Amino acid sequence: MEGREREEEAIEDRRKVEDMVPKRFHKWLKVFGKQESEQMPVRKTWDYAIDLQEEFVPRKGRIYPLSRIEREEVQVFVDSQLKKGYI
Repeated sequence: MEGREREEEAIEDRRKVEDMVPKRFHKWLKVFGKQESEQMPVRKTWDYAIDLQEEFVPRKGRIYPLSRIEREEVQVFVDSQLKKGYI
């Protein structure tokens, strides 16, 4: 049953995307979907790399005080980014 619910959710998501995206862009609809937008692009040979120098030592930064609600929001954000594989 879970697979069918997921399929129905994907169809509903596509309908919402179709309503938001102008018709002239409908041939590229799949890139506007939730599932596709939550995936990292495939690495290419021309991707830019930031190479740090061996003697580089990161400086200690200031810690900003957050309320309990703000800390919970940050944790939810970090968890979602980890789940997507962004970090």
